Amino acid sequence: MTEQRTAFVTGASRGIGAAIARDLGRRGYAVGLNDIPAQKEAVTEVVEEIRAMGGAAEMFLGDVSVKADCDAMARAFLDRFGHVDAIVNNAGILIAGAVDGLPEDHWDRVMDINAKGSFMVIQAFLPAMKSRGYGRIVNIASIGGKHGAPEQAHYSASKAAVMGFSRVLAQEVGPLGITVNCICPGIILTDMGRVNLEDPAVSDAWKARTALARIGAPDDVAGPVAFFCSDDSHFVTGQTLNVDGGIVFS
Repeated sequence: MTEQRTAFVTGASRGIGAAIARDLGRRGYAVGLNDIPAQKEAVTEVVEEIRAMGGAAEMFLGDVSVKADCDAMARAFLDRFGHVDAIVNNAGILIAGAVDGLPEDHWDRVMDINAKGSFMVIQAFLPAMKSRGYGRIVNIASIGGKHGAPEQAHYSASKAAVMGFSRVLAQEVGPLGITVNCICPGIILTDMGRVNLEDPAVSDAWKARTALARIGAPDDVAGPVAFFCSDDSHFVTGQTLNVDGGIVFS
């Protein structure tokens, strides 16, 4: 009997993370869904949706910026599923603010969740991947990490850090059978994405800048993530893929 594939998805209570978790569940993965305790109810709903489709799903609550939480979630996931095939680091926050008035704690919180969180989740699971000689790591960055936007300097910096980190990690773990890639979503209609879309004129402007002439949906990101989680991508590592409908062409 073929061993069931497993995946751990952070920030899975809503938006892109929930879409990724549902999609992997539909594809036969046993999925561990993470978010902070305050999102327990929302995570529970996604877990129940996956189970209703006949999939396997469990909730793992914790803050990805806290090492003890990451270590505890990795232990609990491995106790439940036995192994980890894929990690999807999706957890992220955006607190808009211009550089000249940006509070230090806003900078720190965005960097802690978006950049350090990816590092610590990977560090917690990496021994299990190395012991099996197999793994798929997918880090959700952003086109904002390539070009940025006003009042998002700290967000842009955090996502650029994720891409740089991923390129180096890919070189370190490649000989061990582990791939590391990034997805860079564009303008996606999520609770966080609405920061860019509250003004209809802004929304229309983004549509006009996008080759496909529409705003993205969370499900638009799920398929590319599934590719990087699969064996179809076995010779692809250290890459960043723009999933933006055609905004950034590099």
